[in-house]
Amino acid sequence: MADDLRRRLDAGEWKPGERFPGTVTLAAEYGVTQSTIQKAVVQLREEGRLRTVLGAGSYVL
Repeated sequence: MADDLRRRLDAGEWKPGERFPGTVTLAAEYGVTQSTIQKAVVQLREEGRLRTVLGAGSYVL
């Protein structure tokens, strides 16, 4: 999951500063659980690709 989201980030689907889609949206798009998406988001955040603001979502770096 993280690999595909990473690929989409690298392709410029989401621009720096743009809000990253929420877990509900991505889980529905991929047909997986929100937990699976959350794990991928944590991985991308740890890599410095996303910044998460409590209550406001994640943003592309």
